[in-house]
Amino acid sequence: MERRMSKTVWVGGVPIGGEHPVTVQSMLNVPASDIEGNVRQAQALEAAGVEFLRTAVPDKEAVRLVAALKEAVSVPIVADIHFDYRLALECAAVGVDKIRINPGNIGDESHVKAVADTCREKRIPIRIGVNSGSLEKQFLEKYGHPTAEAMRDSALYHASLLEKYDFNDIVLSIKSSDVQTMRRAYQLTAAACDYPLHLGVTEAGTPRMGLLKSAAGIGSLLLDGIGDTIRISLTASPVEEVKAGIDLLRSIGLRKGGANLVACPTCGRTAIDLIGIASEVEERLRAVKKDITVAVMGCIVNGPGEAREADIGLAGGKGKAVIFRKGETLRTVDECEAVDALMEEIEKL
Repeated sequence: MERRMSKTVWVGGVPIGGEHPVTVQSMLNVPASDIEGNVRQAQALEAAGVEFLRTAVPDKEAVRLVAALKEAVSVPIVADIHFDYRLALECAAVGVDKIRINPGNIGDESHVKAVADTCREKRIPIRIGVNSGSLEKQFLEKYGHPTAEAMRDSALYHASLLEKYDFNDIVLSIKSSDVQTMRRAYQLTAAACDYPLHLGVTEAGTPRMGLLKSAAGIGSLLLDGIGDTIRISLTASPVEEVKAGIDLLRSIGLRKGGANLVACPTCGRTAIDLIGIASEVEERLRAVKKDITVAVMGCIVNGPGEAREADIGLAGGKGKAVIFRKGETLRTVDECEAVDALMEEIEKL
């Protein structure tokens, strides 16, 4: 696919935009006052593959959390700040890698200039986060409600406040809980500037609906070449957000490495517990770094025949499973041994 060519912004040595790979972000959800709890969660997220970590900085005490995270993990840390520009300056002083702020809500122009000057000096990029639920009065009056056009105008307005002070290391996010509004807002913003775009459907919901909304909104934009970094926002553990983000990128060919699972949807011919087997295989494949396709099929019709292009796979029978490679049968095992036998063959690849 042909990607929109945005400018490149560097965040703690990791690039966003340009021809660089789309990255996966998440946000800590432990109270900012609990430094030990945040550090444990940050380390779990780093192990899951997160590439940027955002933390809320609601007050001066929370600046200590930024410093603790910088020592505990190697991924870049993003400070999420609202209203008090002094928190941005203090986070910059302790080495934060990126700041999420809206220049329009931190006070008069002297505050904006102070943040822009400090971030320019320390080479700290700023992410401007526009949300359909908190648009400025001027744009609501112009458009009547939080339209995609209003969100685009808000994002460009906030960017202009930083540009006025010669600051251009900007990443934009323009999120809505409505998928169609979110899509249109990103499309309009992508056409209006060359800043990198952070994609997300805000308040997407619990894992089921949150994943569906994010796949529709984020996935469709990525397939159109729009988007440089993503967060799948879920009312769930942030580790699940990271797993979902990585899986989404793999599913549309924007990330290589790791096993790709294909599995049939089952039918009346299925004679083994294919749903249980596929779920177990999916979980065990998370530790596999080989760039392979693994098939889990319910019967001989959808087995080595339809899945012959898979690098390795299994097909069920009556209490049995055939293990095959590139369409050729390797061995037949009892159903209870199927997953272990499949993983053994994967290790040999």
